[in-house]
Amino acid sequence: MATSPNPTRNDFEALLNESLGGAEGGFEGRVVKGTVTAIENDFAMIDVGLKSEGRVALREFSMPGQKADLNVGDEVEVYVDRVENMNGEAVLSRDRARREAAWDKLEGEFAAGNRVDGVIFGRVKGGFTVDLGGAVAFLPGSQVDVRPVRDVGPLMDIAQPFQILKMDRRRGNIVVSRRAILEETRAEQRSGLIQNLTEGQIIEGVVKNITDYGAFVDLGGIDGLLHVTDISYKRINHPSEMINIGDTVKVQIVRINRDTQRISLGMKQLESDPWEGAVAKYPVGARLHGAVTNITEYGAFIELEAGIEGLVHVSEMSWTKKNVHPGKIVSTSQEVDVVVLDVDLEKRRISLGLKQAQANPWEAFAQKHPVGSTVEGEVKNATEFGLFIGLDGDVDGMVHMSDIAWGISGEDALHLHRKGEMVKAVVLDIDAEKERISLGIKQLEKGAPTAGGAVSSSGLKKGATVTVTVLEVRDGGLEVQAGEDGATGFIKRADLGRDRDEQRPDRFQVGQKFDAMITGFDRSKKPNFSIKALQLAEEKQAVEQYGSSDSGASLGDILGEALKSAKK
Repeated sequence: MATSPNPTRNDFEALLNESLGGAEGGFEGRVVKGTVTAIENDFAMIDVGLKSEGRVALREFSMPGQKADLNVGDEVEVYVDRVENMNGEAVLSRDRARREAAWDKLEGEFAAGNRVDGVIFGRVKGGFTVDLGGAVAFLPGSQVDVRPVRDVGPLMDIAQPFQILKMDRRRGNIVVSRRAILEETRAEQRSGLIQNLTEGQIIEGVVKNITDYGAFVDLGGIDGLLHVTDISYKRINHPSEMINIGDTVKVQIVRINRDTQRISLGMKQLESDPWEGAVAKYPVGARLHGAVTNITEYGAFIELEAGIEGLVHVSEMSWTKKNVHPGKIVSTSQEVDVVVLDVDLEKRRISLGLKQAQANPWEAFAQKHPVGSTVEGEVKNATEFGLFIGLDGDVDGMVHMSDIAWGISGEDALHLHRKGEMVKAVVLDIDAEKERISLGIKQLEKGAPTAGGAVSSSGLKKGATVTVTVLEVRDGGLEVQAGEDGATGFIKRADLGRDRDEQRPDRFQVGQKFDAMITGFDRSKKPNFSIKALQLAEEKQAVEQYGSSDSGASLGDILGEALKSAKK
């Protein structure tokens, strides 16, 4: 009310603010108390002190499915949405008032971390809606229960506790969780149950779930993990081979982690350990029979008995097949004979050998084909130093390039034979420990050294002069034979004479005989002959016998005198 007969603009402003609820925000957006003045046609007329009354639907004053308990003269709290609408009426809401009051209460509970009661009343995308005493919250589908729930019907329209996860009043967003309540309750129960359990205790449980790595067993309110390796001593690929969901099993508590509340269980611990006395049952060198259970890149596992397996390393699988995947030698479930190589009881490991249960192919070859015998095989490979020949027993022998042919270089000799060609060779040496067989091809030629490595009975010695017969004329020299049936040898082109004109192989003919000197023997004891060495030796001898260059005699005079003496 104005204090002067001529009110000012400020007086009018004060009167307007007073009528609208004060200068700080007014009535709009606030919860105020009003009086029910009348009830008309499902609406209640409420006076909140504005110039006009507002209408609120009666359903906002009642619970769903119930009749509103409201009479004229009752004092109620309503939310002022607008001071007046286009009809000049105040816009009021009982729901908004209850919601604002609920928000104030919920903010206090959220700050204190307390639980709140609510009712699940609707379903939305990704979850459900929950009534928290006037405020509507969102319950994500993942927060309904500890495990996924297919049917939420039994949980709807029932008052139950929830935990507020997030609140945003400005956006009107509330996120709650029922799962957090259950996990907290479950954790309290687990803590109580774990206190009553001890490691080594034998208890019965029910199999609840089976995975690839094990099974979860319910121990009466708390779950324990039965790992696949603790189900049985024998190898199993999946827990379902031994147990099924719903089975009642007797287990032993192997380990309890009270910090993480995890329990490890075992079934095999209730059985006798097959590794006891394994050293006595499986001595080194024993020959055993078992079945292949698993194949890896590094070997194969052999089951010797239920619960005991041994490993055959890839290096112990075959005498002849090197750097081959074990799957190409053995197959799963195949029964094989093995030999015990080593037993480590602490690590529970048994090393086995598959090839040791089979005869050594090199020793078998030596018995069947002794040194000096002739064998036949296919040229498997040609290297820069020789030929590899495939022999009996799936073994290979090597012909060194110096043992391929007489009279030519090793490099040239390598080109005489090709891969896939069948050839005959002589066994020169066998080393079973080093798995080596030395062969020779040129030793099969006429006049070659005997098996013992000695030359023929002619008694040839280095430096001796013998009469040889030309067997073959080659570009590189001559293939000759000592005597009528002696050892064969080769005279290189450069050893056919002192002078260059004399070093032509074509001046000799097959069957021609001449004298030559033995200059040495190759590694196969075959003699090497030289005409040049014989000429030099005769010249030296003549100089020593008939004169020297110091006496003034020429080489022609000395040789002429030597020839005259020879004629006499």
